[in-house]
Amino acid sequence: MTFFKKISALCVVLLTVVGCGPLDIAPVNRFTELNFWTTSENVDNALNNIYSGMYTSTLYFYNEALSDNAYTAQGSAAGNPEAIASGSFTSTLPKFQNDWAFYYQGIKSCNIFLANIDQNKTLPAEVLSRMKGEVRFVRAWHHFNLMKWYGDVPLLDRDLTPDEAKVIPRSPRATVLKFITDELTAAETLLPTKDAYSAADNGRISKGAAIALHARVLLYEGNRMAEVVTLCEKLINDQATNGQYGLAANYSDLFSNATVNKTSNESILALQYVPGLRTWSEFFDFAPRSAGARTNSLAPTQELVNDYVTLNGKAITEAGSGYSESTPYANRDPRLTATVVYDQYVWRNADGSTQIIYIKPGSDPVRPALNEYTLNGQGSPTGYYWRKYYDPNSLANFTSGLNLHLIRYADVLLMYAEAKQSLGQLTADVWNKTIRPLRQRAGFTNTEALNFPASGDLTQTIRRERRAELALEGLRIDDIRRWKIAETVLNGYAHGAKFGDPTVDNGYIRAQRRQFDPAKNYLWPLPASELNLNKALTQNPGYQL
Repeated sequence: MTFFKKISALCVVLLTVVGCGPLDIAPVNRFTELNFWTTSENVDNALNNIYSGMYTSTLYFYNEALSDNAYTAQGSAAGNPEAIASGSFTSTLPKFQNDWAFYYQGIKSCNIFLANIDQNKTLPAEVLSRMKGEVRFVRAWHHFNLMKWYGDVPLLDRDLTPDEAKVIPRSPRATVLKFITDELTAAETLLPTKDAYSAADNGRISKGAAIALHARVLLYEGNRMAEVVTLCEKLINDQATNGQYGLAANYSDLFSNATVNKTSNESILALQYVPGLRTWSEFFDFAPRSAGARTNSLAPTQELVNDYVTLNGKAITEAGSGYSESTPYANRDPRLTATVVYDQYVWRNADGSTQIIYIKPGSDPVRPALNEYTLNGQGSPTGYYWRKYYDPNSLANFTSGLNLHLIRYADVLLMYAEAKQSLGQLTADVWNKTIRPLRQRAGFTNTEALNFPASGDLTQTIRRERRAELALEGLRIDDIRRWKIAETVLNGYAHGAKFGDPTVDNGYIRAQRRQFDPAKNYLWPLPASELNLNKALTQNPGYQL
């Protein structure tokens, strides 16, 4: 059984705590705290549970609705991210409590594992060491996510008793950051490269994943770009030591072709899924309704669509871009078509047949017009649907076993380019190692788009490239927060296609009014329920206790 199939099985670890008398003799007919960890199968199952609790498809997709990439009007199952985007929330919002509990539950599992793993005397020492590296990576991952959203958070480097958990204070963000980077440095030394894993262990956390996450953590700091460069160069220039990585030949295949999706050297870390065993089904509410979707609960915005450059590499607002508002999707970055479904999109079905997706009101020659935009209909509230992550081999209701990419080699190249630009070191050589191959892979052929720009705002060019490459992968909200532009892009309306009132915003649909207060919204409020349980916790500035 391969590793990703193992973590797909429902592994429930039951620790039956019993009083066994003064000699603490373990019963022979069931596992207890005294003997659970001595059985190697139990250790494997505990580790698999840590993997399965690392992240979820709901977090992966619906965090896009927190950003200017997407809008949801039906996000109750995801904790109502639309309330955060609109600015109309309090510390009692379910998402805050759900996310907080999810990450701390994951940390607790890691701490229990690390506290007990050395009881096992049958697994080889190198396997135990590798397992510790995997778990320390996951523990750092959870702390990183908590720190991103809440700032100062309780740092849990060991399993707490219930009484201790009620009085632990928030640790300074700097302390949490150091813990995260120390954990990732340690994990890097404990983990093998991805190439050293057997085929049965494909999908395990590797040395390359530890390096890449370390780079991401420091990139988000903004003032440690030299270290980001050093970490990225480990993966770009020293692959014999840190793992062989590269770009997949086809962009769309990473998200739709099962073989490429699961085995490509571009994947550094992914949520592992298996058809029929461990699956996700959010696409049931993302695709056009005529393609089999139920409704639409996450729609791309016009703001996302606008950021895809034209085939000569120019933004649509730049002179000479060739952009025409009358044919807005022609002559654009091919990743637009790979990601977003727009009016008169040619949708290819799983059987190879095609259909035209009519979204403009009144345009579909077939009635009922399932995909057309209507103000209160079941279709997209922005006039756009998603194509990225369409699985042609999905089961009923778009139930998919495709992996969800958490870190790709493309992101390493983008982090490297961004760090170099921040340091004033973005040269033609760096461009040709990073942005050029990404655009070539996407399908650009125009030399003006592929060559290093002689002029222009390189920072905006890289940010735009990052948005186009990584849309629907949950990273946009982190980017606009760390760049401190959330107060600009999340204030005002999120728009849809030009199917609205022509006298309002030039006809572009007003999908949602967004508000972002820079005085407080760069951090989330600590959940009210946690403050009630632990009086040692304090609330973030600007929020009520």
